[in-house]
Amino acid sequence: MCATGSAFEEVSGMSVAKESRNGSTKRQAVRRELLAMLEGLDVGDSLPSERRLAEDLGVSRPTLRQAIDGLVAEGLLDRRHGSGTYVAEPRIAVSLTMTSFTEDMIRRGMRPGGRVLSFRTETAGARIGRRLALSPAEEVFTIRRLRLADDATMAIETLYMPRVLLPGLRRQDLEGRSFYDLLRGEGVAIASGTETIEPTVTTTEEAADLGVPVHMPAFLIQRVTRDGDGRPLEYVRSVYRGDRYRLELDLRPPPH
Repeated sequence: MCATGSAFEEVSGMSVAKESRNGSTKRQAVRRELLAMLEGLDVGDSLPSERRLAEDLGVSRPTLRQAIDGLVAEGLLDRRHGSGTYVAEPRIAVSLTMTSFTEDMIRRGMRPGGRVLSFRTETAGARIGRRLALSPAEEVFTIRRLRLADDATMAIETLYMPRVLLPGLRRQDLEGRSFYDLLRGEGVAIASGTETIEPTVTTTEEAADLGVPVHMPAFLIQRVTRDGDGRPLEYVRSVYRGDRYRLELDLRPPPH
């Protein structure tokens, strides 16, 4: 990382002390220096050690660490215990709209993909029956998929749907295809949905499928989609990687 260190020394010509005298706190000044440094680095590049950065910037290591912590929380840096701090993969903004994962990734200029991890038919049971407004004895498809964007793991998705909706559905029908496209192809129109989002951490199984550490921060997104008559079409439980996703809301003032 000698080249990185040299480039950083050139970028940091304005001293942190000078920034502080102009009314900024040292931590804010360090943040600006680090952001300037990141502009010359690629995803996966490592930062110099905290000791070296603190010496170059003329600040204490606690002050430097606070600035780095902030950039880690924003998803710009990735701290790996025992290894160092690295430039993180950019997070993909997920807008809260009625689109499928495939449609959303295409709209963002990324190549969607994935594979079916399991595909089975079973009775709905009480919990899934309530979600889909079905008798517990009615049959549902339970489909677990790994979702990818540009070949990188993004989410684990478990889809439940009434079997009567697409009785001839096969495992291969969902390999690399949008479930919503399948519905539209059968003349089923999606009219509305209800979605909840909450923070979670990955389980051992989810971490293994996503290729991330166990108990990594993640988003749990649950959605029930309905047709024009209010009939539930699907219940989806998705776990999104917290280091690759951010949520995007389109806000408008209330009508007067």
